[in-house]
Amino acid sequence: MTLEENNMKRLKKGFLGLTLALGLLVTTACGTDATSDAKASEPIKIGVVGEVNEVWDFVEEKLAADGIEIELVKFTDYATPNVALAEGELDLNSFQTKIFMDSFNEDHGENLVAIADTVIAPLGIYSSTIKDVSEIKENDVIAIPNDVSNEGRALLLLQTAGLIEVDPAKKQIPVVEDITSNPLNLTFETLDSSQTARALDDVTASVINSGMAVDAGFIPTEDAVFLEPVTESSDPYYNAIVSREEDKDNEVFQKIIEAYQAEDTKEVIAETSKGSSIPVW
Repeated sequence: MTLEENNMKRLKKGFLGLTLALGLLVTTACGTDATSDAKASEPIKIGVVGEVNEVWDFVEEKLAADGIEIELVKFTDYATPNVALAEGELDLNSFQTKIFMDSFNEDHGENLVAIADTVIAPLGIYSSTIKDVSEIKENDVIAIPNDVSNEGRALLLLQTAGLIEVDPAKKQIPVVEDITSNPLNLTFETLDSSQTARALDDVTASVINSGMAVDAGFIPTEDAVFLEPVTESSDPYYNAIVSREEDKDNEVFQKIIEAYQAEDTKEVIAETSKGSSIPVW
């Protein structure tokens, strides 16, 4: 083999090696893009409580038009959605007040964060036997939610209604044992929030979250015998869109927030909640 032929052969080998290397690089890059695209195309799972989620259904349609798919994962209790979010089974949830989230974080050593305010849903006192709180009499039984934040909120509501007094040192999270004045000697039955509406046949009155009240067929502004007033101190009771701390700045989540916190969403809230949910952004 001549020197020229040998050099030509070595040149062809080098060119072939370069071609294979470039091919491998392109293939790898394409594979990475495909993986990223597949991940980006997965729906954002948002945990909600209750079957009626018309506002999120509306937001879901708006986001779909912008190429963002969300999936509403429905729960029937208030404990599971936070556990599911903390464990990575959800991307976001939207069902709870800020004070409820803070209580969950403290009890479970988690660091969920509120990334956007949504609405405040006033608690109400409901009854199947009376029309006004003034009709509550001595030794009656009142059902209230049993989780720390909602129990405290319910007791403060009953205090506002003039039925009891609680220890002011407990601020927004008193429990039944913190009642300092109970002139009617009322009995308080603490239940899971999802059970408070179902208990109406067995108690004189029940303190029910607006979402659960709507699911039970009530119109809070019309059917509650006493509805929680909304004041400047209500911020801990604002509902929020919640994420894991490490995901709080996620760009897709920010687009979801923008879609939710819009004027047309306010209109849907007004139409579907009948005034029981008040936008707070």
